[in-house]
Amino acid sequence: MDPALALVRTALNSTSHLAPRAAGRAAFELWRHPLRRSALRPDEREIHRQAAVDELTVNGKRVQVYRWGDGARPVLLMHGWRSRASRFAGYVLRLRALGLTPVAFDAPGHGASGGRATTVLEYREIARQLQLRYGNFEAIVAHSLGVLGAFLALREGVRAERLVSLAGVSEFTYLPRAFCAGLGLNAAVERDLRHRIEHDLFAGTENPWQHFDAAHRPQEIDVRILVVHDENDDVVGLDHAHRLKAAYGDRLDLLVTRGLGHRRIVTEPTVLDNVVGFVAAGREIVT
Repeated sequence: MDPALALVRTALNSTSHLAPRAAGRAAFELWRHPLRRSALRPDEREIHRQAAVDELTVNGKRVQVYRWGDGARPVLLMHGWRSRASRFAGYVLRLRALGLTPVAFDAPGHGASGGRATTVLEYREIARQLQLRYGNFEAIVAHSLGVLGAFLALREGVRAERLVSLAGVSEFTYLPRAFCAGLGLNAAVERDLRHRIEHDLFAGTENPWQHFDAAHRPQEIDVRILVVHDENDDVVGLDHAHRLKAAYGDRLDLLVTRGLGHRRIVTEPTVLDNVVGFVAAGREIVT
């Protein structure tokens, strides 16, 4: 374990015995704030530079939006935690060749956007605002935490023909559980963290653990779904993909990869081929 993380673990576990609420509050702040912003990579810069840049506002936070194309036939790209829109650079030219308009954003606290943190509710709201701006989406392509936001958005009014999940989180309760397991935090800290998530962060949402679950009320999401997940994903286990398959059945195609892990799966050329092919399937191609 990273020495800094080991120090955090020791401090929080020790504090939990004397002041469990203080330890829970500290864990909550760590859980909800990305530790760092992901940087723009050299191989992303040219495509990133070609985007038309715009802004929208969510909960008082400035959100940077990127568009490649005239806005017709939009495809929404939703990045994951501690990531950014530019990770989808490899998809842009391929989608443009199909006559589609890739639309992406940096979530609050990520990339070039304002704020220090974001939530799955803000992902949903961003998707709603972009739909109002560009119309219904031909497809949504999401990675990791963005997958929870995509399923929630589709269940609550956003429209798309197809959905692609890349290494997606399907179970919301997994997030605090994995966070505490990764830091080696004890059960008392995890209980307080869950309480703060439920009663402070999402106070207006009844049972957020169920409400934000991607497998919740599958009958309300009537789209074709492609799930791509690596069998050796050490961040979000393959069981998340199998949960989605069990919930959505024949509406969902599952592609299991090997050796790509949680992040490289987004940019792997064979995955890109499958995703673009799935988005294009059954659609009129405009060149």
